[in-house]
Amino acid sequence: MDFSSLHTPVLLERSIELLAPAIDHEGAIVVDGTLGMGGHTGALLERFPGLTVIGIDRDPQALAIAGERLKEFGDRLQPVHAVYDEIGDVVRERAPQGVDGILLDLGVSSLQLDLTERGFAYSRDAPLDMRMDSTRALTAATIVNEWSEADLRRIFSEFGEERLAPRYAKRIVQARDSAPILRSAQLVDIIQAATPAALSRVGHPAKRVFQALRIAVNGELDALSAALPVAVDSLRVGGRIVVLSYQSLEDRLVKRELQRRASSTAPQGLPVELPEHSPELRLLVKGAGRASDEEITENPRATPVRLRAAERLRPAPATSATRRGTTSGSAP
Repeated sequence: MDFSSLHTPVLLERSIELLAPAIDHEGAIVVDGTLGMGGHTGALLERFPGLTVIGIDRDPQALAIAGERLKEFGDRLQPVHAVYDEIGDVVRERAPQGVDGILLDLGVSSLQLDLTERGFAYSRDAPLDMRMDSTRALTAATIVNEWSEADLRRIFSEFGEERLAPRYAKRIVQARDSAPILRSAQLVDIIQAATPAALSRVGHPAKRVFQALRIAVNGELDALSAALPVAVDSLRVGGRIVVLSYQSLEDRLVKRELQRRASSTAPQGLPVELPEHSPELRLLVKGAGRASDEEITENPRATPVRLRAAERLRPAPATSATRRGTTSGSAP
């Protein structure tokens, strides 16, 4: 299979434009925290001959494909099997002086969506898997068949923002009492049967449930919450971070962290802002960047993307708790 045909990098030119001022020099280092099949990383390595990319991904299959696709760049690509909330540990080991750029292209990858057997897509029948890292134990089938009705209702509501969460959770528990729910088509049938006719015409009724299950299986929001402060702390002064989000829950976390670090911490009424209270970041994009109509036409998966970016202005205080790093935890 020609795996390059499975992946069209989203907002590639805009991401490169934002990172370029920080990485266009010999010895520059970028962390691609979501390497995938290497679309963004390949373009960066080609355009910046002095650049090294540390490519992190939790998916062993993606790492293997990216390594093969980008083998021409030799050791300028350093693939690492990890979750992006381990950025702090990875940077301390491979770039102890910090890095010049960080790219996070969040969400499910084209590889995971397009390979039916991975079980991410509600439009094709497959085992209920949804693991980004196939070495982990928790699958969507485990959640659907073993978690309580209350827990199913919670994740559908919190991670999928699904209004019909109570109805869907109840129907799933009723159905699994008769037979295990092991395939995506079974789950889709249950959800469709539980959806009022008027709502079934407004998008696919399984979309939010599948999103919620994927987030729960992979602990995505916990990983992102832990990764963002550590990623910022891994940047050298003048370094830049670019984050691409594809759903509102991710984008809220990114917006909150970047705005927090781009704000003064001086107590109200202080006549002079001390250096340690000055903003650590400068926001590079007003609001959230969006894909152009032309890009969306060429790559419909770019439709929901929100881009946020910032530049590091000063080091964090040495006592910052985020400097201790973090390790990936289990899914909720």
